[in-house]
Amino acid sequence: MKQPVCPKCQYQRQAYDSHVMEGICPACGIAYAKWRPETDQTTSPQNLPEAERDDIYEDDDDDIAPENIRTRLVDAVTYVPDRVDSVAFWGRAILFVALFIWGWSFILAGISVEKLMGSFMHSIILPFHEFGHVLFSPFGRFMTILGGSLFQVLLPLGLAAAFVYQMNDNFGASVMLWWAGQSFMDVSVYIADASFRTLPLIAGMGEESHDWGNLLSMLDMLNYDWTIACFSFGIGVVLMVLSWLWGGYILYLQKQVLNDF
Repeated sequence: MKQPVCPKCQYQRQAYDSHVMEGICPACGIAYAKWRPETDQTTSPQNLPEAERDDIYEDDDDDIAPENIRTRLVDAVTYVPDRVDSVAFWGRAILFVALFIWGWSFILAGISVEKLMGSFMHSIILPFHEFGHVLFSPFGRFMTILGGSLFQVLLPLGLAAAFVYQMNDNFGASVMLWWAGQSFMDVSVYIADASFRTLPLIAGMGEESHDWGNLLSMLDMLNYDWTIACFSFGIGVVLMVLSWLWGGYILYLQKQVLNDF
């Protein structure tokens, strides 16, 4: 399939430019459909007849219309490249199955200290959790304490957005969404222990350093620790299921591309 040529810089899109969204020039960054040559002042909106000027502004309004925003979002989260390497595709498929099985083991175990805190994922999450305390420390004691749990769920969500809008890799984004779901489950164990403070903390930290014991005490909500823990676990389940639906659909679309070549 012949690749488009940029009307501004004449750069012809190449196969290795798949990381840049369709309709955008990888070289100069303009949107093909919206670019107009700048010739002289007579082409500016102020110098056009009123009817034509209104048409331009109406087009700008259309860009921010809810239906257009919704369409762009759907296009972004369902994007697949024109060509998909078969080895990479089957690697993703194997990873999808592994995350599906592993995720169900977390869901079925519920708010389990042994399953969640003893998981390999907890070892991955813990350094980011501790970094979150440092990151939010300029915002006061409450945010410093909350920052650990907050950062461990915001990080994979931020990475998911980066995979969608910077790397055009929606399957990678679905994996990050899975991680976010697992992070919410991980937090739920910490919340559920707020009243008891029995979880082993990192070396050198005693019961007085229990994040959620302190947070809920400060909010006078210690009696609601189990309810809040279940809510966090429920969010994790929803995000994990969404990640499977999203990742499975992206694999389906990529399989269609494989069938074409």
